Amino acid sequence: MEDDVAFGPENIGVPRAEIGERITFALDAVGMSEYRHSTPTRLSGGQKQRIAIAGALALKPRLLILDESTAMLDPLGRKEVMDVVLRLNKEEKMTVLLITHFPEEAMLADRAVVMHEGKIVLEGEPKSVLSDEARLREYSLVLPFSYRICRELARGGLPVEDRMDADALADEILAKIQKNKGAGIDTGHIVARSFPIKADEEGGRVLAENVTHVYNPASPFETYALRGASLEIACGDFFGIIGYTGSGKSTFVQHLNALIKLPTAEKKYRPKKGKKTQSAEETHLTVAGFDLTDKRADFRALRKNVGMVFQYPEYQLFAETVFEDVAFGLKNFSEQPLTDSQVKEAVRSAIEMVGLSYEEIKDCSPFELSGGQKRRVAIAGVIVTKPQILVLDEPAAGLDPLGKTEIMELLHKLHREWCKTVVIVSHDMDEIAENCTKAAAFSEGKVVAFGTPKELFGSQTAVQQMGLDMPFSAKLTYALERRGVLISSDLSTPDLVRAVLEYAKTAGAGMQLTGGDDNV
Repeated sequence: MEDDVAFGPENIGVPRAEIGERITFALDAVGMSEYRHSTPTRLSGGQKQRIAIAGALALKPRLLILDESTAMLDPLGRKEVMDVVLRLNKEEKMTVLLITHFPEEAMLADRAVVMHEGKIVLEGEPKSVLSDEARLREYSLVLPFSYRICRELARGGLPVEDRMDADALADEILAKIQKNKGAGIDTGHIVARSFPIKADEEGGRVLAENVTHVYNPASPFETYALRGASLEIACGDFFGIIGYTGSGKSTFVQHLNALIKLPTAEKKYRPKKGKKTQSAEETHLTVAGFDLTDKRADFRALRKNVGMVFQYPEYQLFAETVFEDVAFGLKNFSEQPLTDSQVKEAVRSAIEMVGLSYEEIKDCSPFELSGGQKRRVAIAGVIVTKPQILVLDEPAAGLDPLGKTEIMELLHKLHREWCKTVVIVSHDMDEIAENCTKAAAFSEGKVVAFGTPKELFGSQTAVQQMGLDMPFSAKLTYALERRGVLISSDLSTPDLVRAVLEYAKTAGAGMQLTGGDDNV
């Protein structure tokens, strides 16, 4: 890694002694010092991104341009990079041009510029630019997540200002309750989050016990990505998987459709003689009713029933036309030969299901489409077989905020209509809290926490120790709790807003009756 980071400084003639100092500074800045003597091939996607950022920081340029540089980083990594960039900007007077889809990152800037179709359409102080909801949607953007909660509270009769900080918002909520005395509170507009009830069928279930995976075994580069990971995903779950960069998340989900096979499922596998494996240490992996420890398993049928959408799924595209790309999986996994009309109808249905016009894009090259369209076509190529379990690794990464919202809406639509179980890997804690029924956290190749979002984010200390951040809804809940306000919600925006408004109405009425604020 140090050679990679040193490449830039060496090429601009930085003295050798100073290069060493710059390598140390840059690796420390992105939290990758322990990988200084590692090779790039051993790193996860997010870790590689950190090293790329370190290479730019080592140059100590007068102008630093970061183009979606934190898109694949975990929350802690994103914060570390932004903290370093802000420090360089203030202390070293380095000019920073940050290109980002994260409104929360844009709020850190001195000036924000919104571009649309090659033109500057909005510019000014970030809070002003990012507060006009109607205009933002016009340019495929959305309000910062905390602003959306503030607007929903205002719609319910608690007129708080837009706030980015949970403590500041909690203070204002209390002030408004004391001022309004519960008047005008209305929860009638709130639509509760709901999920389809699925029968407990094997076809939508995942059961993993003691799954271990080693990259480059028996070599100097041997790396344990999984160390006995165990997890159960029930049929009907909209399940989230979180964890810091390099925690084993992607390696685990690649086992679910045997993209990575267990050793016992390999054709050349022979059990070691003379060693009896204890039952507690045995590996079990059953997905959609398929035993993935058995090399006789029908892996072709498995992959028809377990669809996998990789990180940056547009890289899965390869055919000359959108039609051919989407039809590939259908033809490859079909048990019986399909007629041309059957293929056409299935491809049309999949393309339209992801919100694209079949007639407009079927003959287009997938490489001529926009980023969001490519993402949708790649998903269409997976769902065309109507898998029982759909696994997506960072499905919204790199998309604009409106595109992220649309992708999540699409996944919920598929889940409601026919997909038994949806599994998403995400670095976005708000995305997990907003969308998932249950979630699991990975750390050092193991599952270290499991439960509903409310249970998973039940301890700020535990979440921080896992190298993660809290969703804003949880931050606000704890900020209110520290002020004596106890509310209970599932951490989704609708339920959080409902809980706050109901408290405001009850506590406000109590103040009105007693003339004090003892109930707050």
